[in-house]
Amino acid sequence: MSGQHIEPSGGSGGDNGGLREGAGARAGLKASVGSRARAGRRGMHDASGLQRGRHRPGIASARGPDPGRDRDTRADPDPDPSTAAAEPWLPVDSAEVLLVTDNVRLHADIERIAAAVGASLRTSADSAGALSMWDTAGMVLLGSDIRELPPRRRPPSVLLGLNGEGDSLWQLGAALGAERVAVLPEAAAWLAEHLSRSHAPEPGGLVLGVTGGCGGAGASTAAVWLAQEAAVHGVRTLLVDGDPRGGGLELCLAAEDAPGLRWPDLAGASGSIGSGQLSDSLPAAGGFSFLSWPGSRERSLDVEPGAVAAVLDASRRGFELVIVDIGRGSESLASFAWDCDRILLVAPAQLRAAVAAARLLQELPPVDTALVIRGNAGSALDGPLIAESLGLPLGGVLPEIRGTAAAAELGRLLEFGKRKAVRRFARAVLQLLDGAA
Repeated sequence: MSGQHIEPSGGSGGDNGGLREGAGARAGLKASVGSRARAGRRGMHDASGLQRGRHRPGIASARGPDPGRDRDTRADPDPDPSTAAAEPWLPVDSAEVLLVTDNVRLHADIERIAAAVGASLRTSADSAGALSMWDTAGMVLLGSDIRELPPRRRPPSVLLGLNGEGDSLWQLGAALGAERVAVLPEAAAWLAEHLSRSHAPEPGGLVLGVTGGCGGAGASTAAVWLAQEAAVHGVRTLLVDGDPRGGGLELCLAAEDAPGLRWPDLAGASGSIGSGQLSDSLPAAGGFSFLSWPGSRERSLDVEPGAVAAVLDASRRGFELVIVDIGRGSESLASFAWDCDRILLVAPAQLRAAVAAARLLQELPPVDTALVIRGNAGSALDGPLIAESLGLPLGGVLPEIRGTAAAAELGRLLEFGKRKAVRRFARAVLQLLDGAA
């Protein structure tokens, strides 16, 4: 956080009861929820913290604008970065890139992209042939025709697929632990820039996703309060509305009339977007910038995945902390969740909510994920049980405060964000992110 530090605090409070079914129900919860969660997310989480092997930037390590951490996967189909970039672009010396695929079309596309950016490319038709080159490669690109990794080797940097492969490509990416998924030819321009930027010394800002394990879990509320608290501590923060069917997050902030761009204004974006230009064009509320879908009844323009990817990349380079209210739809998960460094899964302290969260967990990408339980002080006792059943670390307890739903409807959510219980919750979560750097 550019030197900022958030002091740790005690637990959070609330008003309503939590999950209190007794020992028998607890055992049943652990068995029924845990089996679903483990089936879809085996080996992806460590209950001791948020780390997952590869380094992820914490808030404290975010040092502002930096083109070195490009996370987009779906951009303009032109593989020539010079035509796609809106900012000055210069090729840089690249370490060796390893491509593992027997797909002729993928092989040809990657050869063209690597040549365009001056990357040194080595290839192998299968995992066995790539074994000797795997650990020394600066980046590993894996074709979707390769279904298994060599034993004890790091996950691929990018899983490559072709347009038309559908959801199976994302499922394979999650199973293999790929950092990114790129669909060609749409992602050719992004991949070219990613290859050229991959060895910049510093990361960009942290992208934190927030999603609800079930409908009405409080994910949007948590996202707003986290952004508000981070801004109080001087962190340059952007709140992104990632749910095009959520009605417009700006309504919760009473900021629908604030001047600045909304998602439909960025529908035609592609390639590289100037991070400074973007940040200067966004509206602000509560001390942080935000990018929302319009809070109106009029049908908005659809925003293509390439535009979403370009905007999130510019956001990462322009802000220290980007909080994305992902939503629960498959479209939102595919467009936004895969660009997140960490994800908070919010769920009430209820059995059905825990089961629903276990199902959603299987659709999330293999990034560091923690559970946030919504409830009162008693939920702090149930939280570890539910988190253990899901195979997730417990990130915090979102306080259940009477009138929160009405406050969101009336645009008064920021007023509630100033309450002591809310600030304790937000500080605890941000401190956890800071300590995991």
